[in-house]
Amino acid sequence: MAKVEAVLFVADGALSTRKIAQLATLANAKEAKELIDQLNDALAASQSAFHIKRVATGYRMMTHPQFSFWLNKLHQRQAALKLSPPAMETLAIVVYRQPITRADIESVRGVQSAEMLKQLMDRGLVRIGGKDDSLGRPFLYETTRKFLEIFGLKNLEDLPMADMLRPAPEEPVKAAMEEIEETEDETEDISESEEVAELSTDAEEQTEEIPDVEESDSFEDFEDEDSEDEDLEAA
Repeated sequence: MAKVEAVLFVADGALSTRKIAQLATLANAKEAKELIDQLNDALAASQSAFHIKRVATGYRMMTHPQFSFWLNKLHQRQAALKLSPPAMETLAIVVYRQPITRADIESVRGVQSAEMLKQLMDRGLVRIGGKDDSLGRPFLYETTRKFLEIFGLKNLEDLPMADMLRPAPEEPVKAAMEEIEETEDETEDISESEEVAELSTDAEEQTEEIPDVEESDSFEDFEDEDSEDEDLEAA
């Protein structure tokens, strides 16, 4: 446990359990996880200023938030991590609306955001995650693992009010709407075919209702007249 504590204390960033097991010469990642849990319990029991937290890239030893005021005096950490209000605004939009294009960011902010995105990318907080399928194939921007690590987040679900501020995916909704439209179209097609079938059936029924008796009677009448003429000639 002391070896795990030493490794996490001097590490520059978060470490995975496999990396911790390798550096502390442990049996495997499972043992590293068990020792981290024991170490966290020991730190909490001794009211230490440190605790081990799970972030995006692994585990990292951190100080409790209540000590940030004194730590900022020590090494000007706040100045190194400080972002301007426009940069923070741009970062917040990317965080909650990612993946997002620059045009969408600018539509929310109302101003050009190219410089702010460049600063965030230089800080390693934002990266290009792909291209949009819209016209021109613009870049899509998203946050990095470093962002999660700096802000002490395990994933994006740990963001404040994430369920309210992060939009729900639109693709399933679009797919559902398309299925509904297809169903409606099929229903219309079926109804039209049924109408045609009914019309055909009615026409057949009307044709069947035409009496054939009169036609046969008329032929019989002609036959009777011919026979009468023959009888007269014979007489």
